[in-house]
Amino acid sequence: MPGRTHDGLLLLARLLLAAALLPTGIARALNVSGFALTLAGTGLPSPNLVATAAVVVQVFGPLALLVGVLPRLTGLGLGGFAVAMAVLLHPFWQFSGPAAVAERTLMLADLGLAGGFLLYAATGPGAWSWQGWRQGARPQPRPTAARAAAPKAASRGKRPAGRSPTRAAA
Repeated sequence: MPGRTHDGLLLLARLLLAAALLPTGIARALNVSGFALTLAGTGLPSPNLVATAAVVVQVFGPLALLVGVLPRLTGLGLGGFAVAMAVLLHPFWQFSGPAAVAERTLMLADLGLAGGFLLYAATGPGAWSWQGWRQGARPQPRPTAARAAAPKAASRGKRPAGRSPTRAAA
């Protein structure tokens, strides 16, 4: 896949993944005590502490994802968060009928998000990110032996593949 297309798709994926968590994170940040009550209903110990930590992850994680900073840490952290919240908030096995179907659907959606976050951790953010900008600012690595041999082939009358012959200036 060409570089620009690849980087554009990675940027689009980061935007979509962040859009899945950030609005809910902001809503929970505006009502942390209500989210803590929801967590307390699941029997979770220290629901206020867990709710505060979840809000921090759910607000700052997508922001780090958007910018493309610390992709492995961000991807693994958000993936683990999505799995934990799926299990805590959508226990479909405790329901029956249409409620079980709805909870299972929500849990599978959260697990799908976790998969997207893990793919982000594995692939990185691409060139159109903070990390890509920082890596572009560094000096380029020295050519490998295969690249260094290419000019020698040209001097023997062979032309490297994909290059047009140079024209003499008139």
